Amino acid sequence: MRQRPLRRTARGNLPSELSGFIGRGAELAELGGLLEVSRLVTVTGVGGVGKSRLVLAAARSAAGEAREAREAREAREAPKAHGVPGAPGAHAPAEERYCDGVWLAELACVRDPALLELALSEALGLTDHTTRPPRTVLAEHLADKRLLLVLDGFEQLVDETAGLVRELLLRSPGLQVLAAGRRPLGLEGERTFPLAPPVPEEALALLEARASAADPAFAATGADRAALAEVCARLDGIPLALELAAGRLRTLSPAQVLARLEDRFGLLTGGVRGGLPRHRTLRTAIGWSHELCTPAERLLWARLSVFAGQFDLDAAEYVCAGPDMPVEGVLDLVGELLAQSLLVREETAAGVRFRMLETVRLYGAGWLESLGDAVRLRRRHRDWYMGLATWCELDWFSPRQHEVAALVETELPNLRLALECCLDEPDELHLGQYLAGTLWFYWAGCGRLTEGRHWLDRTLDQPGGQASDYESSRLKALWVLGYVAALQGDATASMCALYECRDGAARSGSRVAAAYAVHRLGCLSLVSDDMDRARELLGEALEQYRAAGELNSNVLMCQVELGMALAFLGDLPGALALCGEVREICEERGERWTKAYALYVLAYAALEAGGTREARRLLTECVEINHAFNDLVGLVLALELLALVTVAEGDPAEAAVLQGAAEPMWSGVGLQLFGSGYFNAPRLMCRERAGEVLGAERYAAYAAEGRELCRDAVVVRALRGAARVPRPAGLGGVPGPRVSRSTAAADQP
Repeated sequence: MRQRPLRRTARGNLPSELSGFIGRGAELAELGGLLEVSRLVTVTGVGGVGKSRLVLAAARSAAGEAREAREAREAREAPKAHGVPGAPGAHAPAEERYCDGVWLAELACVRDPALLELALSEALGLTDHTTRPPRTVLAEHLADKRLLLVLDGFEQLVDETAGLVRELLLRSPGLQVLAAGRRPLGLEGERTFPLAPPVPEEALALLEARASAADPAFAATGADRAALAEVCARLDGIPLALELAAGRLRTLSPAQVLARLEDRFGLLTGGVRGGLPRHRTLRTAIGWSHELCTPAERLLWARLSVFAGQFDLDAAEYVCAGPDMPVEGVLDLVGELLAQSLLVREETAAGVRFRMLETVRLYGAGWLESLGDAVRLRRRHRDWYMGLATWCELDWFSPRQHEVAALVETELPNLRLALECCLDEPDELHLGQYLAGTLWFYWAGCGRLTEGRHWLDRTLDQPGGQASDYESSRLKALWVLGYVAALQGDATASMCALYECRDGAARSGSRVAAAYAVHRLGCLSLVSDDMDRARELLGEALEQYRAAGELNSNVLMCQVELGMALAFLGDLPGALALCGEVREICEERGERWTKAYALYVLAYAALEAGGTREARRLLTECVEINHAFNDLVGLVLALELLALVTVAEGDPAEAAVLQGAAEPMWSGVGLQLFGSGYFNAPRLMCRERAGEVLGAERYAAYAAEGRELCRDAVVVRALRGAARVPRPAGLGGVPGPRVSRSTAAADQP
């Protein structure tokens, strides 16, 4: 089974294999041959036949071949590698075809077509803070890439997936797609690979291996092996059906399993061997597992089907417990379903989670519908994740901030499902507004602006979204929308939402909502270069927050932004006082996200005063924090200021590398957002001063080297900068800069 979270690296995100891949050698070879001649290969077959495992094995093989070829080439060439020009097609060597990695996008939990592009962007590690359509972001990212994209579980969105894949293949000559689904995508040039169950010998080996994994004492000999072989035959060798049968071998002998299967299939086929098509065989095997469960186990199976993807024990206990299922008994029932291979246990960054395979979940969902309990369970599911989001918002302002980010990341499929549940009920739209607003820290702090904008717009634009019966929820969604839109560079949408929030707060007498509206209007002035207005609004908001007794990450960010405005206006003592206080509060509370922005302002002031060593120390911590939270805005600003520090330290070549590494990040942040003299000053000054020493040609070469670095590599390089030995620049040191808008703006193109 696959382990989550995925290990995202510069060259892919394939999960580790936790259980051995048995057999399928001929299929792997044939699939590899198809990838040699086609840019789109789709493995098709009935549910449970092993499509996902096969494409992952093929993807790992391709990634391994590319890595071996790359290592062999690097051993022959100089350490500094150069990109291969052009866009090799399917016939190119593996290292050339997949030099940008092998990436997996799991789509089974994606039910909203509008989130399909976001799911692919997430899988590829893309962060975009602009208002550009996600499809455009994807196409631009992949345009010059040479990689293999693996798509798994697209059946529920087959038409939308086909349209997206077609466009990406047309616009990205170096892209190959390996898909797994129950039906082809139906695109021109697609090569399909219908996957049959494994041959009898491999099916038997798989059943024995899974039975041994479930019970280490299991050993099949003689008559047992004959019975197991017959079990494989009766189940058509379908891997998922064999996994379920293996779970029964903990309590039943092979002969008993076979006898019960014979009874089950005899009722359906009249005793005629092979009388069921394979999809019926699998459903029958799942139904047989269902019958062998106790009534309590069957009920829990049905209720757990309301979850999307992973869930933890606490969620299962809240959602599924009731008068007919005591909460204290849920743990034992989960253990039984786990032992029967109906649940999968997975380790994640947020702790232990459980997951149902999609085929098993769908069977349980059908059973839940037949019980007439689906609506109630979906509401309980929604209520749990409403509570989870509320707790996470409160805990964001604590030492557990990083754990909160990991938790929300893990629970995102269920949070999406909860939001959809709110939108499906017109009378509960206010709950959707509350939930979308409560997740502000995730949208803004963890690189999810595009998705946050999607949900905020939907909850506010739905019929009834302007109702004032639940004004506090609507006002919260409005100021969060204004915040998100401002960070995306959409000033018009931001102002509309914030003015509406301000007016609504005045009507309802909500001092807190009024403070948030004024704060975010001040933030909008800050990124629009109106520093005097920003100073006025942010100061007013800070007073309103204090009068209302509000203290959290938003309030501290308001103080940082006020300090930033003062620094840009030349009031360094005022900026140092404000941000120094924020730093102290953050360290006392364990808050890191806002602290990173305070460190940026303190580093800016230190550099203005000529303290390059102190500026580097502050920026190093700033980079580390922003990278951990996937906060692209904070990261790119810190890297550019760090590049200017590096110039002042006398290493213009390394500064050019850092500057080049920051350039691709701007496409995700959006030049419109920080297209200002104040925020552009470090970048323009670095380019000017490093270029004076290196010359235009050498500066461009070093910057190009930086553009080739992945984000992880850039951060590692920045964090190691303190111990860096400056490379020769050809001339003496560079004088320390004074960061000001006036000197840099003159060079702005």
